[in-house]
Amino acid sequence: MLTVAVGLGMFFNLVLMELTGLAAGGIVVPGYVAMTIHRPLQVVTTVLVGLCTYLIVKFVSKYMLLYGRRLLILCILIGYIIGYGTRVFPTLTFNNLNVDLATIGFVVPGLLAYWMHRQGVVETISAMVVTSILVRLVISLISGGVILP
Repeated sequence: MLTVAVGLGMFFNLVLMELTGLAAGGIVVPGYVAMTIHRPLQVVTTVLVGLCTYLIVKFVSKYMLLYGRRLLILCILIGYIIGYGTRVFPTLTFNNLNVDLATIGFVVPGLLAYWMHRQGVVETISAMVVTSILVRLVISLISGGVILP
């Protein structure tokens, strides 16, 4: 189902980009977020790691010329390192409630940071939320309303 979600995410990303000019944080981001939208803490952690990555890259860009591939690779690399750090920490447990603070994938936070740098934080997060919800809606319709794991 992940391949269908990523494909739908690419389609909705293209439609949104043509209608509004906004990208949903990378070509695969809406599909991955849609497949984990039932774990909101993981989605929030991913967005926060993307935001931290964006702020680090913005600081680094004051001292280093960043554009194009260099900017993309630096965003993905820093997002990967911070995202890996969220996976190293054990799951927190509060009264039989497990809290997993791992990010969605390793590349997603960096892609979010890259698009935050290119088009703005609010615009990127808004586009990601809209497209991810649309993808999840279509996935739910395809699967007959079955809640996916």
